Amino acid sequence: MTARPAGSAGSDVGNREVVGRHSATPPSPSDEVARRGPWAAAGRILGGAVALTLGLCLVGWLIVDLLTPSAFTRWEDSVNEGAVSMSTPTLDQVSWLGSRVADTVTVISVLVVVGLLLRVWLGRWTESWVLVAAIVGELLVFLAVTFLVQRDRPDVRHLDAAPPTSSFPSGHTAAAVAIYGCIAVIVWRNVRRRTLAAIIVTLCAAIPVYVALSRVYRGMHHPSDVVMGAIGGGIWLAIVVTTLMPAGRLAEAGPPGPEEDVDVREVPAA
Repeated sequence: MTARPAGSAGSDVGNREVVGRHSATPPSPSDEVARRGPWAAAGRILGGAVALTLGLCLVGWLIVDLLTPSAFTRWEDSVNEGAVSMSTPTLDQVSWLGSRVADTVTVISVLVVVGLLLRVWLGRWTESWVLVAAIVGELLVFLAVTFLVQRDRPDVRHLDAAPPTSSFPSGHTAAAVAIYGCIAVIVWRNVRRRTLAAIIVTLCAAIPVYVALSRVYRGMHHPSDVVMGAIGGGIWLAIVVTTLMPAGRLAEAGPPGPEEDVDVREVPAA
């Protein structure tokens, strides 16, 4: 009987190579930013902010200078007046909460709490700083646009005290998209339990819609204000995420799960 070479006896496990998604650790977001260079990232962020500000201003000027008055603005007025006609104490309370979840105090509180939780959970500051960039950048763009585009608030009753900024765009809606959308992206990239991740993402996606409807109901914005606030917040979020967090990494290490592919290849014996 011919003896097997050492290393081949009993099992051919030693002659197999397991290749899967976990065979190499993907680069972290901070690694990707470092590879691209901080100046390149800063240039992209700054350029994106300027382009977004100009784009929103063009839309705002179009509405204020060319479409007021028009069939479009008359339709918007009818929406705001319809919201007043359906006012009830219950809806007043529901819409009050919808405004509060995206006001300045709430957004700052969410930023601090979630930022610290992300640091503890993921063991790095990258995602926390991305969250800060999403909110601070959104605020700066919003302030610039409201300064350059002077649009009056709807001529209906206001359930909130009107801030000194103009009606276009909705800062509450933009902030809701920026902060809760950023949380949704981070959760989706780092939570391996897809069902849990999907639930959190769905809740985060519903909040900006809730905020937008509440702001229109309370007479604080025209419909186009909240629509452009959501679009502006979404574009800014996309700029921040693709620049500062281009590569996701699962939060938990471990063997491939049931949904992951594992390729087993035969390696010829030496």
